[in-house]
Amino acid sequence: MPFSSLNDPIDVARAHAAFDLVWNEVRPSVPDGDQERERTRVASIVANFAHVALDEADLVRRTLDRYRKMVE
Repeated sequence: MPFSSLNDPIDVARAHAAFDLVWNEVRPSVPDGDQERERTRVASIVANFAHVALDEADLVRRTLDRYRKMVE
């Protein structure tokens, strides 16, 4: 799991919560055959931003912005 690089339990919890929020937002637009690949992509983006995000809302916003730019 991409969150294995996070050591602080609070960061891990925030990353999981942000992942769930982002995935629930983008999942309806992802074709069934691409679900696993896109879940992994979202998780990687969350992990990359987890250390720089100010809070969970910022992490969600940054992740959604990056994901949408990648899939456009």
